[in-house]
Amino acid sequence: EAQLVESGGGLVQAGGSLRLSCAASGFSFDDYAIGWFRQAPGKEREGVSCISSSDGTTHYADSVKGRFTISSDNAKNTVYLQMNSLKLEDTAVYYCAVVNLGPRGPDKWTIATMWMGYDYWGQGTQVTVSS
Repeated sequence: EAQLVESGGGLVQAGGSLRLSCAASGFSFDDYAIGWFRQAPGKEREGVSCISSSDGTTHYADSVKGRFTISSDNAKNTVYLQMNSLKLEDTAVYYCAVVNLGPRGPDKWTIATMWMGYDYWGQGTQVTVSS
């Protein structure tokens, strides 16, 4: 069974750092993107960052550029989100999700960077940034 499990959330002071992990298992497709999303209290879920499994291309929401870094460890089948210079507004439940990119059309990756088409979701991990 396909599964995504997030971990690494917690309580951190503004300006601090956290690294989230997303462990993936049971996926049969080999061309996909993994995205990080977040949902703050009272707000809609928003895309944060995503990475392509085929070439490692990354994409970031404007709100986190320069502060967050997405990466992958193929040996561990895990994607990470390094979050630095955390702000109060980063407080949210963070989710990882998978979108199948294959067979690729010319716009599949573009669609993924628009935070669309993600079909598989983890349970989320809470990130709380305090003043």
